[in-house]
Amino acid sequence: MYRAKDFIETAEGLIFAVVVQGQENGKVLCFLRYLCLEGVWRKVDTALANQHLEQYCPQYLHYSALLDAHLHAVPSAAIVRHYQPQKLLQRLLAEEPGDPVLADLHKLCGLLRSNGLDLSRFGVTGSLLVAMQKHSSDIDLVCYERGEFHRARNIVQALIAEDRCQALNDEDWLEAYQRRACDFAFDEYVWHEQRKYNKGMINGRKFDLSLAVADPEAQDKSYRKLGFITIDAEVCEDQFSFDYPARFAIKHPQVDSVVCFTATYNGQAQIGERIRVAGQLEVDQDGVQRIVVGSNREAIGEFIKVIR
Repeated sequence: MYRAKDFIETAEGLIFAVVVQGQENGKVLCFLRYLCLEGVWRKVDTALANQHLEQYCPQYLHYSALLDAHLHAVPSAAIVRHYQPQKLLQRLLAEEPGDPVLADLHKLCGLLRSNGLDLSRFGVTGSLLVAMQKHSSDIDLVCYERGEFHRARNIVQALIAEDRCQALNDEDWLEAYQRRACDFAFDEYVWHEQRKYNKGMINGRKFDLSLAVADPEAQDKSYRKLGFITIDAEVCEDQFSFDYPARFAIKHPQVDSVVCFTATYNGQAQIGERIRVAGQLEVDQDGVQRIVVGSNREAIGEFIKVIR
């Protein structure tokens, strides 16, 4: 089974990040993240990924009727290697760390485990998953069980309070902010992020926690885009706010929920808070409307923001 945050490789020297669990018409929905040029692997952004595929591998450009979105997709028969975060983490933790990134991964996982976290529910994704980490690489942990993920956030909060790992400083936050192309001011970004406790520093290295759980509401529904919209609404349910995609139920006369496909706005708001949302208005076959934030990877012009 292919899960969000897995990576898949094709014979052309392309590595894609899986974005949705399962398959659509025999294809794995994904987005190109690394390509091999003249024997050297290179990380690519959305524009370069699309440009490369248009020029050399247009068969992987895909329109998803399920998501009503343009992204990438690879037929399962074209996959030559499947990178699985959960299996890799268990293997890495059983081995002696071979570089500083792996040493910090061991230290972080040791702290989490000593506080009662079940690491068998976790995996490691990002550059470590494909063994392309650099000295400055982050550690990206992914969790496959919602309760264990929130337990991990509580542990990170406690570890920061005890100074056994650290919160991001202003420089770290600024780097994260610039990388995320966030659609509001830096101080607003930091206020939202600091209360999530899904990021921290270990030995001066940033780590991230994410949740990859398939949203039961998202299965077997197709959506049609109605256009861009901005609304204000109250959050009336937040239990799926860190899922992939994240989902917030809202009180609004027309719109039922907000769904978010970009990690920037995961966990962005809590129950009872009023939010301003900008994104693509969509409707399902039953006439139920939702707003999608992150209809493309960078989500330019789309956001979720608590009204303070």
